[in-house]
Amino acid sequence: MSKAFTKESDGGDEDEIAAGVEASDPQGFVNYITPGGFKRLNDELARLWKDDRPKLVDTIAWAASNGDRSENGDYIYGKRKLREIDRRIRFLRRRLDTAVVVDNSGQKHERVYFGATVTFADEDGAERNVSIVGVDEIDPGRGRVSWISPIATALLKGSVGDAVTLRTPRGSEEIEIVEIRYDELP
Repeated sequence: MSKAFTKESDGGDEDEIAAGVEASDPQGFVNYITPGGFKRLNDELARLWKDDRPKLVDTIAWAASNGDRSENGDYIYGKRKLREIDRRIRFLRRRLDTAVVVDNSGQKHERVYFGATVTFADEDGAERNVSIVGVDEIDPGRGRVSWISPIATALLKGSVGDAVTLRTPRGSEEIEIVEIRYDELP
């Protein structure tokens, strides 16, 4: 096979991963994570490594045995998908290696800390709940916000009854902390 059609290095994937880590984990910030989030990332890593990747390797081997690889859709797609899975595996391993698991579930803190579920009221009196979690656990649909997000930084270290200022693109807004609890976050 001609050297013109081979990759000189596989470093491009690692550069993308390093850039992704920096984008989701800004310099100087610790990679805090809840026990539930750590378990979810670990489960995804195990599924990718033990189930998805071996099945895909078998499919690629079968496709390669069919002959001409240049026009073999199964082979080309399979190799692309395998690179995506390998990239995700490397990303998850790095994130799990740097993770600091913080378990505040069941605690009786008077203030808002990492892992807290906070009920707050806005200026109109409408109440909302948010849970403060790590950057790898963000899920706005379930009310999970990163501990470095504007809402979390406004709420952190606040107590019930405190009015804190939330800075948004629309301007500053006063919100009041109504309740703080430390539930287990699955």
